[in-house]
Amino acid sequence: QVQVVEFGGGSVQAGGFLRLSCKASGRTFNSWNMGWFRQAPGKEREFVASITWNGRTDYAESVKGRFTISRDNAKNTANLQMNSLKPEDTAVYYCAAARLKPGSYDYWGQGTQVTVSS
Repeated sequence: QVQVVEFGGGSVQAGGFLRLSCKASGRTFNSWNMGWFRQAPGKEREFVASITWNGRTDYAESVKGRFTISRDNAKNTANLQMNSLKPEDTAVYYCAAARLKPGSYDYWGQGTQVTVSS
């Protein structure tokens, strides 16, 4: 059974930074695409960033230039460095794994809260 666990959420003032990490179990992590999503109160879950098994990245327009996704296959981790945070970045952030098909995320973490105050 694959498990995905997020770490690193918290509270920060606008303009600050946070780094989220996601650790996934599984022997074939290096073949998975990984993604970060977020859900703000009263809103639907939205895509934030993704990284393919070979390191190609994609970002939502709202976070381009501020967030950076990376991965460490030796540690089975995917990370999200979030800089220049804004109050509208406040949400629960979820890490997800797409093991078999790009864009088809089949395992999700429990989420970690990020709160940005103005």
